[in-house]
Amino acid sequence: MASLSMAPVNIFRHGADEEKAETARLSSFVGAIAIGDLVKSTLGPKGMDKILMGGGKGVLVDMSKVQDDEVGDGTTSVTVLAAELLREAELLIAKKIHPQTIIAGWRKATQVARDALREAAVDHSNDSARFQEDLLNIARTTLSSKLLTHHKDHFAQLAVDAVMRLKGTGHLDSIHVIKKLGGSLTDSYLDEGFLLDKKIGVNQPKRMENVKILIANTGMDTDKIKIFGSRVRVDSTAKVAEIELAEKEKMKEKVDRILKHGINCFINRQLIYNYPEQLFAQAGVMAIEHADFAGVERLALVTGGEITSTFDHPEMVKLGHCKLIEEVMIGEDTLIHFSGVAMGEACTVVLRGATQQILDEAERSLHDALCVLAQTVKEPRTVYGGGCSEMLMAKVVTDLANRTPGKEAVAMESFAKALRMLPTTIADNAGYDSADLVAQLRAAHQDNKTTFGLNMSEGTVGNMAELGVTESFQVKRQVLLSASEAAEMILRVDNIIKAAPRKRVPDHHPC
Repeated sequence: MASLSMAPVNIFRHGADEEKAETARLSSFVGAIAIGDLVKSTLGPKGMDKILMGGGKGVLVDMSKVQDDEVGDGTTSVTVLAAELLREAELLIAKKIHPQTIIAGWRKATQVARDALREAAVDHSNDSARFQEDLLNIARTTLSSKLLTHHKDHFAQLAVDAVMRLKGTGHLDSIHVIKKLGGSLTDSYLDEGFLLDKKIGVNQPKRMENVKILIANTGMDTDKIKIFGSRVRVDSTAKVAEIELAEKEKMKEKVDRILKHGINCFINRQLIYNYPEQLFAQAGVMAIEHADFAGVERLALVTGGEITSTFDHPEMVKLGHCKLIEEVMIGEDTLIHFSGVAMGEACTVVLRGATQQILDEAERSLHDALCVLAQTVKEPRTVYGGGCSEMLMAKVVTDLANRTPGKEAVAMESFAKALRMLPTTIADNAGYDSADLVAQLRAAHQDNKTTFGLNMSEGTVGNMAELGVTESFQVKRQVLLSASEAAEMILRVDNIIKAAPRKRVPDHHPC
């Protein structure tokens, strides 16, 4: 018996496996670093794009999603930084430095880096012309690593105009993006007002001024009378006609109730049948049917109305208002254009492009720029891009490491090294000699030229303040914090348990 108790007891189901301390740590490192390497080449204005097809990998992917939701940009930087931190940690662990020591050092490093970033941030929100310039620069910087980079001036202006219309409210919902195939990216424009991707009904007025709009979600097809679970027996066709007449009356009643609201435009989420449509046309009311849900929600928001589904109390319904409704043509499609809407900040961006993929990618890039700008309007501080802020942070971290006795100093040094990898990667992706450039940049920062960064169009080190490579402070701060937290989390992993893969069983129930 005694000898048996020494045998390891397997508590996992057959087929599950467990990875202990060192191997577990390595395997989560390898996963995370692999994702970092994959995304690495997308950083900076000359980076490529990746298409990801559906351990430590999950953490990085989640983190990049959070970065996107929080501030809308910096998703690549955050992944690269976390992966570089882990790469450094791997070397330290090989030297038998305990993960907790590394984490302790990193935490102090993050703190000083964050303070340095805050010191370096500038705020121009009181000087509107400078701030406008900042916003344009930020939009350009954000777009320069995306598909829109060749038209970045056009789109930066477009994004800034859209966000400035929001007057600092940050309601990105009231910026509506419509994608229309055809034309080229430069044909995209910003339209004041609201576009609904629909056609106006038959025989309806095509243009209206000073419109009162009732936005509804209701069935306008009661000509199929709902008599549940009952059979109707009739002894002649005349009786059928009577039933049809009754249905028509019901419908007319409903239309009359709707007209009582004193409206001249009725927009419904569901179908409107021919008969009610005819009634609306006679009353001179524009009826628009089958407006998609997102469109209706946004339209209600923009015109200041609400979506109704019962019409018994006209006095309690908030109607939407706008100055003018007309049909416009974009490409070969007709859309309905609402201008002079109650919520003045509303606008629509119309994106044009040759293929659906280009349109989708343009929408994503523009969305990034809009998010960052909306954040910057709320938190107007800005920092310099082009690897400048990273080098600045690396410098203070190195200084701290030089003053710190003990093993933590090694961890801090590694943190600084990881931060320096961002400018290195940006330079590598542009095909320049990164070692040389980063060394020059480091020397410049040591020399207190704190606005120096990489000039990627020339392949030299330059002054970011003159080049106008500006980024949002919020984005940079989030990159720093997210990356160090995620790396720390993966570093804490020392035991991975994988569940047994599900066995395939033959299917005895063919559908």
